[in-house]
Order: sequence, then structure tokens, then C-alpha cells
Amino acid sequence: MASASAAAPAVSFQPGRRAPPPPRCTHSERGVSFDPGAAFYRSDSAPGRDLAVLAATLHRRRRPDPSAPFLCLDAMCGSGVRALRYLAQAGADFVWANDASDALHPVIVGNLSRFEPVPPDGQRRWVVSHLDATRLLAERYLRREYFDVIDVDSFGSEAEYIRAAFLALKIGGLLYLTSTDWRSARGYGGKCSLSSYGAYVLPVPYPNEIGLRMLLGGAAREAAMLGFHIEPVFSYYAYHGPIFRAMVRLCHGKEDGISNYGFICHCKSCGQSQTFGFDELGQISCGCADRTDATSITVVGPLWTGPLHDRSSITEMLNLAVEWGWAHTSENGVTLEKLLGTMIEESDPRLPPGYIRLDEIASRAKVNSPPLGTLIHSLQKEGYAACRSHIGANAVKTNCPISSCIVVAREIRNLR
Repeated sequence: MASASAAAPAVSFQPGRRAPPPPRCTHSERGVSFDPGAAFYRSDSAPGRDLAVLAATLHRRRRPDPSAPFLCLDAMCGSGVRALRYLAQAGADFVWANDASDALHPVIVGNLSRFEPVPPDGQRRWVVSHLDATRLLAERYLRREYFDVIDVDSFGSEAEYIRAAFLALKIGGLLYLTSTDWRSARGYGGKCSLSSYGAYVLPVPYPNEIGLRMLLGGAAREAAMLGFHIEPVFSYYAYHGPIFRAMVRLCHGKEDGISNYGFICHCKSCGQSQTFGFDELGQISCGCADRTDATSITVVGPLWTGPLHDRSSITEMLNLAVEWGWAHTSENGVTLEKLLGTMIEESDPRLPPGYIRLDEIASRAKVNSPPLGTLIHSLQKEGYAACRSHIGANAVKTNCPISSCIVVAREIRNLR
């Protein structure tokens, strides 16, 4: 893959466009004002944009060549609020804002016009286009115009854009993926998940985490086919929608082995989950006493089985959020300090995929649900990794077998 040129990508504007009127600034996110106009806009998605800006800013600061232009591409920009925030907050030198709907042109240009499209130094700051996202990304690749950050905020499955996005991304760059394919994550569309992400998904007790791992697994597969591998920066599940988001870094060369890409097995009889690699496919089973019911075993995959986040990156994002005064303020009900703090705990490499809901533990233990904090503390005292999950409310992520969780829950209740 050739290196990106030092200048912003060559673009052509549509002739005969009148300058849009100044935006009415009816909305604001983290101090950035904009007008969504008739574009689809959800204020609930603001925390996802916060995470993107934090990650992009840190990526800009860590680049090997800080003097090179920092280029971002928003392939499905809607009103342009993401593109605007990359310009205003992430320090992007150039942003390409694209949306397939030509009717949104005045809205997008009106919002981005806070920055002169061509300032006195002659380097374009932004451009707006209205192309199919796959075509746009493919054209950028063919012209050897590569970006530091590519954001694809789509409805439904993201899979059709992943390969084209990787082709237009610099090695070491960030790709922000979004999926709203909740049916596949819940195991209602096994054939759809297979065709889109290469994973066959059936219902398990932690479908929202499966949705993230399905998305990451699809990205890992596409990167491997191009001779690269990925590293997740963060994975974020948002309850509204629901929406699955993942920021991944494109890394040079294929990863040794496939240790983070495999299968998850869940046993309905005992409630235990395990991971299996491709070389263990003939050995998938559960060690519980009930070996008579073959239908008790559910296997999903292949998908991403490694950590959902990079601990060092999440820690830096939290520090930056504190520096900017974002950490302790709630944005649409989400406090970044709490969210990123939970993600840091979820980054423990000892934690396996999935989580266990308290009501399942209580039901199997035949006791009232123990307090979540007390259960986590008790498991940690026993030497296990345990934490809350930002994905599942009232659930614990732990490497403790569910049988031992049941014992601990009974002990907690007997002591009260």
C-alpha cells in the first residue's frame, strides 16, 4: 500500500452551487454547534461521537510524522456533525464528508462552513460529496488517497463497506465501524450473519456482546484477506437502537495464529461458556454432568474472542476526557468517566467472552440476587478477574466458572 500524499486529496466541487445560509445552530455537542436540518440525527449517539473524537485526537498526536496532514473521511455523514467534530475537536487538517443523499448538501455545507473550505494557505479543509460509500472508498484507493481515520456510520450491516474502507485507510490508521444488525446479534438471522460477517450466530444469554464480537470478527477476517490484521481500540454497545460500534486499528502483516478468532460455546444445562479454536472444533463439549442432551450446547462463530478494548488506549482516552472537562459531565445520560472506567476493567486479558447475569446466578443458586458490587468484590478476593459490563446491565464479567459463582452467591446470602 503506497503512502498517502502530503496534500489533501484532489477533489472536484459540483458547479453552480450557491453558498448556503448560515446554519441556525439548533443543536450542540460538547460546545460544537450545528443544525441537523432534515438529516437523521440522534442525540443519543453523542457518546459514540465523543469516543471517536478522543481516539482520533490521540491517534493524531501519536503519528510517526506529526507534520503530515491529518486526513479524515466520514463516509455516511448525515448532517455532517461527525465531520464537523473531527475538524473542530480532533484537529483534522482535512475532512471528506460524504452522504448518498444529494438533498442534504445545503445542511452539510452549512455546518462545515464554520471552517473555510480553502483557507489562505491554499490547503482544502473539507469537501462534500454524494456518492455510494463503497464507490467513494474504492475511488480513493484507486487514486492512492489514504486517510488516517475513516468513519462509516451505517444502518444495518456494516460488512459490505469494511474491505473498501480498509483499502482507503493508511496502515496504522483507525476505522470506526457501526452496525445496527441486532437480529443477527440475537441469533435471529443466522444466514444473514454468515453472509455478512462469516459467523453463524444462535441465541446465547449475552447477545449484545456477541454483536460486537461479530462486527470485530468480520473486520478481522477482511483485514486478513488483504494481508493485514486489526487491533481493537474500543468496542461500544449503545442501548438505543441498539447500536454496535467498534474502533479498530489496521496493522501491517497477518497476525501470527488465529488466537483471537474462534468459536464460543454456551451450555444451557449448566450456564457455562467456553472458547474454542479452529483446531479444537472436534472437541467442543461441556464438562458438566448433563451429557445426555446434545441440544444443550450452542456454538457460535467464528468471531472475535479477544479483548474488546486496548487498555492503554482507553486509559489515555479517559485522561484526555478529564483534560477537556468531558469526563464528569453527562452527555445524553452517559458519563464518560464511568463508561471508560468500565471499559478499562473489561480490558483485563484474563476475562473470557460473555457475561453472566445476576438473575441467572440467583436462579441457579436458588437465592435472591446478591448485590453486584459485593459479588464482584467476593470473586476478586477469591483470585478471579471480575468486573461490571458496560454491555449488560446487572451482569458480571468474570473468569470464574458459573458453578463457583453460585457457591459465592450462596455464601453472600448466608452471611447477610
